[in-house]
Amino acid sequence: SIAGAGPIAGPALAIGWGWLPCLAWIWLGNIFIGSIHDYLSLTASVRYDGRSVQYVAQDLIGKRAGKTFGWFILFLCILVVAAFGDIVAGQFAAGGGEVFSTFFWFCVAAVIMGYFMYQTKMGVGLSTVIGLVLLILAFWIGEMNGVKASKDTWFVVIFAYIVIASALPVNWLLQPRDYLNSFLLYFGLFIGGLAAVLGATAFNSVPAFTSFSAPIVGGHPSPFWPVVPLVIACGALSGFHSLVASGTSSKQLRDEKDGLFIGYGAMLTEGFLSTIVIISIAAFGAAALGADKVLKTGAMPRFIQSYGTMVSTVMPFFSKGFMDLFAAVWVSSFALTTLDTTNRLGRYIIHELALPLKDKSPGVYGVFANRWAASIIMAFIGVGLAWSGNYTVLWPAFAGANQLIAAIVMLTVALWVKRALNEKYANVVLIPAILLWITVTCGIIWYTWVVVPDFFKAGVPARQMITGVVVGIINVIMLIMNFVTVAQFMKGYGKKELREAKTRA
Repeated sequence: SIAGAGPIAGPALAIGWGWLPCLAWIWLGNIFIGSIHDYLSLTASVRYDGRSVQYVAQDLIGKRAGKTFGWFILFLCILVVAAFGDIVAGQFAAGGGEVFSTFFWFCVAAVIMGYFMYQTKMGVGLSTVIGLVLLILAFWIGEMNGVKASKDTWFVVIFAYIVIASALPVNWLLQPRDYLNSFLLYFGLFIGGLAAVLGATAFNSVPAFTSFSAPIVGGHPSPFWPVVPLVIACGALSGFHSLVASGTSSKQLRDEKDGLFIGYGAMLTEGFLSTIVIISIAAFGAAALGADKVLKTGAMPRFIQSYGTMVSTVMPFFSKGFMDLFAAVWVSSFALTTLDTTNRLGRYIIHELALPLKDKSPGVYGVFANRWAASIIMAFIGVGLAWSGNYTVLWPAFAGANQLIAAIVMLTVALWVKRALNEKYANVVLIPAILLWITVTCGIIWYTWVVVPDFFKAGVPARQMITGVVVGIINVIMLIMNFVTVAQFMKGYGKKELREAKTRA
């Protein structure tokens, strides 16, 4: 569920600052913040009998924190659908339409494999072999039979897809597709990592450092601090991981000790993927795009072309055309994994936030509680923002919500470590949590003050103004809830309350 396009899209955009500061943030963020965040949110959930991190925050900080956390998650889900929807629509509209065609047959392969895996006695092994054969055929058919359409048309297709996918039982499409997706991940990481080690002899396509305030976000001079977490995002850490780790992964652990490998391992793997993205562009971007066009090309084409060139150069038995298609499908399928997972999560949150209406307005509550209606609401708002916005502007908006959740989760688990584990270790979590919170909060304020007004300049299309209104309102509300939650945290952190931390074997 966390294998999304974030660790690809963020670094590909952020390399405008130069490859050195990007790698520094990815590595330091992974080791000292992201991995700790993932592991402790998972472990805290285990100790709370598989409850969500929202419940943990409510128990440790207060009821108001639990409620505001629900709104944080809803805003994150809306902005995820917007940012990733724009990525997918852009990839589907690019070239001759081979990416959509391949993804379509990929989904067909997943449904067929899922039928054999879950509805027959064939077993996982043989079903997997069938799925992999069909996956290879999907690339072959897709490369020969592209489906062309405008980006606006693909927004409609994406809207329909995520509504249906997020409302259907997970074992019909999502589980088998995500399972096949994992093989794309393993293959892409293996050959990408190998090609990077063997072929990246010089980083001469992008300077090590360009400028502290490179034009990253919507063409604005974007200061590396505090904007970097709003751009690299999931490549260093991700608040979305805590939503999956708590309440879902925590219920699937065989043993609590496995949480160390899973929590740290998953985040470090994302960091490895982001490192491959930076290396491919820094070492092969000029060969793929031309030396003067690397930083002028969009983030996704920048990565796809560079990755395809890197692998096909080091391993010439893979053609450049096939590796470009593979990279594009890789990005799109990962983004769609995030889209349908997020839309499903958003549906649950809408239902939960509507619970107070159950007795007061049962008719209204019935609409929000209906899985199809809630899915449509989520998808409509998110895809609507994607349709009316701009990737380099929407991405930092999503990342701001994502990183703010990560900061608040880090503060929450720091409080949990202090009260339930050992107070002397709390600062190991608290110090990076405070630094992250200050950075992200300043970044969101910068974005709201500098970038959001662009949506209201003379000559800006009305549909972009709508995006500005929605994103601006979301940011202001998040900042208010952010300060209220942190004030509650500071009040609770000073209390000398101890909790028993039960280990679950």
